[in-house]
Amino acid sequence: MLMPVTAVFAAVTAVLLLFLSAQVSRYRLKYRQGLGVNDDREFEVAVRAQANLVEYAPMALILMAVGELNGVNAQWIYWVGMAFVGGRVAHAYGMFNGHGGPHMARLAGILLTWLSLLVMAILVVWNVIQVQP
Repeated sequence: MLMPVTAVFAAVTAVLLLFLSAQVSRYRLKYRQGLGVNDDREFEVAVRAQANLVEYAPMALILMAVGELNGVNAQWIYWVGMAFVGGRVAHAYGMFNGHGGPHMARLAGILLTWLSLLVMAILVVWNVIQVQP
């Protein structure tokens, strides 16, 4: 079965991951450091911004795919997907502009991320309950 909605958000998330990975690679080349980070705070911020996306993206995409496969309305998946991607972009922006410290975009990003995960989880469970005889 095709999952066009999830496919769109997987592709957008992949592009965001490539962007964040390029930031990490820039520092790895600059310092010739293959593992870990050094005392450069911006290097650590780049690594954590990338890792944070990697930590949240799989669950979000799995929930979207499971929802799409189980008949959750595509409009709901699009809205949740946009909230997730928007949250991840805002979080990354806040990480880089707040230098790893507090930043309103970072806070908004994590709240959007958490909200999108929660809403998608509820939609998946709700749909399964509605389909059961």
